[in-house]
Amino acid sequence: MSDTRRIARNTLILYFRQILIMAVSLYTVRVVLNVLGAEDYGIYNVVAGVVTMFGFLSGAMATASQRYFSFDLGQGNTEHLKTTFSVTFQIYLLLALVIVLLAETAGLWFVNSKLVIPAERMTAANCIYQAAIVSFLLTLIITPYMASIIAHENMNVYAYVSIVEVALKLGIVFLLKALAFDKLIVYGVLLAAVALINTSIYRFYCRAHYAECKFCFVKDKALFKEIVSYSGWNLFGSAASVVKNQIINILLNLYFGAVVNAARGVSAQVNAAVVSFSQNFSTALRPQIIKSYVVNKKEETLSIVFRGCKYTFFLMYIFALPLVLEMDMILRLWLKNPPEYAVIFTRLCLIEAVVGSVSYSLMTLIQATGRIKLYQSVVGGLLFFNLPCSLVVLKLGFPPYTVMIISLAVEVVAVIARVLIARYLVSFSLLGFIFKVMIPCISVVICSLVLPCFSHFYFTDYTRLFLSVSLSLIISVLCVIFIGMTFYERKTFCRYVVNRFFNKNGEC
Repeated sequence: MSDTRRIARNTLILYFRQILIMAVSLYTVRVVLNVLGAEDYGIYNVVAGVVTMFGFLSGAMATASQRYFSFDLGQGNTEHLKTTFSVTFQIYLLLALVIVLLAETAGLWFVNSKLVIPAERMTAANCIYQAAIVSFLLTLIITPYMASIIAHENMNVYAYVSIVEVALKLGIVFLLKALAFDKLIVYGVLLAAVALINTSIYRFYCRAHYAECKFCFVKDKALFKEIVSYSGWNLFGSAASVVKNQIINILLNLYFGAVVNAARGVSAQVNAAVVSFSQNFSTALRPQIIKSYVVNKKEETLSIVFRGCKYTFFLMYIFALPLVLEMDMILRLWLKNPPEYAVIFTRLCLIEAVVGSVSYSLMTLIQATGRIKLYQSVVGGLLFFNLPCSLVVLKLGFPPYTVMIISLAVEVVAVIARVLIARYLVSFSLLGFIFKVMIPCISVVICSLVLPCFSHFYFTDYTRLFLSVSLSLIISVLCVIFIGMTFYERKTFCRYVVNRFFNKNGEC
């Protein structure tokens, strides 16, 4: 199978997976919010966020795992891949031990001493905190197995496991309604059970299909040191992401209480659902970028990266545009009574995600080089600015959504930094990137905004919703095809559509 066909196939499989997850996620958020109430839903988000805060340790290793697995596969070195997997798994076991110690000491103290939680809900908060630790550890241990799946480009596994996952999460919704126990505690425990089942499935599949996924103790100090060293700078970048997301969420809790955390939780769910569509494409590209870089195919690598940047942005923009325009009505239809600030939080989250999506493939290229010290120190340092800036505006009494505006501004600067650092490391034409990526993206945005914005401001209620969403989707897709694509890309796309859906030998 050609690289292009493999990327297209894997992207479609990941889209199928994401549609399932998104549909269930959006439905379950509505039901869970109604069953738990805004306060309990906010408590869950902020308490689970304390555990997720330790995720910067695993996040750094996840990137390293995918990079080293893809590197070995690109070189065809299957024996070394077995060693790499075992060494990586040993590092994950050490990380799990460190995270348990941190979570059960500093994390537990913080939940009980600093978070703004009503006294009568502290017992429930502690129960879901322990359940969140279990869920997180299970997700941590399975990460090297999932990295193997991505490196082997067997994305269909995600789709199959997602069917099980969404069925289980739907079951949680019905159990929450039926059980008479404390629903917040039940919710946390059942999510941990789902994590256990998912972990078991992924582990069983990988051990059955990939020879390298049979763990054995390996004493390879050089490889251990190399992976840890590589992860060290990723650790800095992951810590910056934690500051940007989880610590800011905690700040909002300290200044405004759990209800604002509920609004932030809703925005995070919507954002995650939409971002996943573009990230699926980026995930399908990632092994190809690393493998082509490993064999020193520079022109092919840059071609994949530039197309990846452009189409990741387009995929994100197509889904985000109608949501940003009609978020108020969509949230009212979806949640009936959305938490205060949910609309503005979600709009700003989506805009930030659209801006950042243009640099996803550049980040993979930078990781492929292995020279990440400059990247993580500069971009991670920029992301850390979210904390002092947010703290200042909150102390001055600005509204909670101000922290999202700061985050958006920082992301714009971070995208520029990623482009310049990638150019420095790989030496490509900055003008080429501007003409092949930025100008098509900006042109599509400008041309696709006019009619949807007109319908948004001219019409009202359901007429406005229908017209805005319809026009946004249709016009943005047409603009991508006729403005965002090159002649060759458009011809290839048309031929694929004709051959796939009409006949086998048709021409566009």
